[in-house]
Amino acid sequence: MIFASNLFIFVFLPIVLILYYSIPNIKYRNTILLLSSLGFYWYGEPRFVFIMLLSIVINYFIGLLIDKNRTKKKLSKFLLSLSVIYNLGLLFIYKYLIFTLSIINSIFPSHIKLPNIVLPIGISFFTFQILSYVIDVYTKKAHVQKNILNLALYISFFPQLIAGPIVRYNVIEEQIVKRKGSLDLFLEGIKRFIIGLGKKVIIANTMGYTADYIFKSNISTDGVSFALVWLGAICYTFQIYYDFSGYSDMAIGLGKMFAFNFEENFNYPYISKSITEFWRRWHISLGTWFRDYVYIPLGGNRKSKIRTIINLGVVWLLTGLWHGANWTFIAWGIMYYILLCIEKIFDLKNKKIPNVIRYIYTMLFVIIGWVIFRSDSLLTAFNYIKRMFTFNNFVDLKFYELLIENLGIILMALLFSFPIIKTKIFNNKYLNYLKWPILIIVFIISVSYITKGTYNPFIYFNF
Repeated sequence: MIFASNLFIFVFLPIVLILYYSIPNIKYRNTILLLSSLGFYWYGEPRFVFIMLLSIVINYFIGLLIDKNRTKKKLSKFLLSLSVIYNLGLLFIYKYLIFTLSIINSIFPSHIKLPNIVLPIGISFFTFQILSYVIDVYTKKAHVQKNILNLALYISFFPQLIAGPIVRYNVIEEQIVKRKGSLDLFLEGIKRFIIGLGKKVIIANTMGYTADYIFKSNISTDGVSFALVWLGAICYTFQIYYDFSGYSDMAIGLGKMFAFNFEENFNYPYISKSITEFWRRWHISLGTWFRDYVYIPLGGNRKSKIRTIINLGVVWLLTGLWHGANWTFIAWGIMYYILLCIEKIFDLKNKKIPNVIRYIYTMLFVIIGWVIFRSDSLLTAFNYIKRMFTFNNFVDLKFYELLIENLGIILMALLFSFPIIKTKIFNNKYLNYLKWPILIIVFIISVSYITKGTYNPFIYFNF
């Protein structure tokens, strides 16, 4: 089940809200949310709900044992290692085993049969949340959760289960047992959900349809023009942003409807003037997770420059792999690693480079990065990027056709990439009266798109 569906909007969500608010006791409300979340996951992944439940049970007892044996440093460290090995091992089997075996087969004269493994939806997200809980308990940044149902709710809570944001346990532990809702918070949740729904259905799906058409074209032929391949790259750049940030908005909005406050996951990344700034604004929950649980424990930037560069390399290799078992994701991560190292070594943020040059440089590499990310193989990515810088066929009729067809959505996507709407309308005391009429129109249009459309992909289901 996905958020951008009539089943979720008009059946699942209203039923859960009615059940939730018909019970005043927070303990029973949490039970309603837990059962609803398990049902939500079971609807799409009936087999894998048991894998998630097993992980919850195992890590629940490991957390209790770590808390009980704090004075025994070796034992508590062993328990932490056990949790890390189990959780990453589970992630490896489902996400990376086939990739690893295919590499072994290509290097050595072996013919290992590749198993038929289906990737559980959202496994990367809930695995990282489980790890954050155990690590936070070990480092005393959070209290151990003695109620297994509360821990299960944290891991399986349906708004952030399949696509994040990655909610840190020490951020939400108090909200699980003590939170207070209000009409204003509920209405804010509805607003965020509608904004996210519009981003996903109106913008991301439209951009994705065009991007898919162009990326699936035979790029190597002379009939595909320079302008057309750039249009495809730009459409995918908008698709992935509005797809993922739209889901994050919906998740944050759903959380507010149930009186939870999740941290923001995107902060207008396409206004960045450096790669460093871009990654402070893009997928914030993933970036902070790797910073706090990998980069800083490795030493961060507190040691030598060489050690800092090595630490960054580890983080970006893992960041690339986190997104999927493919050489394209690894290459994507390495590209960002190299760019970030260059910015750190030459301290580009303190150089007197005009903002327009910084912005063009940043967005150029972001777009190239998304081409690598989108491609099925490194060869496909190379050919596409090569075509982006080949000028022998500058423009063609298909480009004009697709541009005219999508121009309104492209301009909308460009405009909403900047905080102008938020500052000029939603934060303006006079124009603020237009907020709800606009949101209602966006909701109606989004539902009409869902009802009549068959194209409704979700990029981050693969992660």
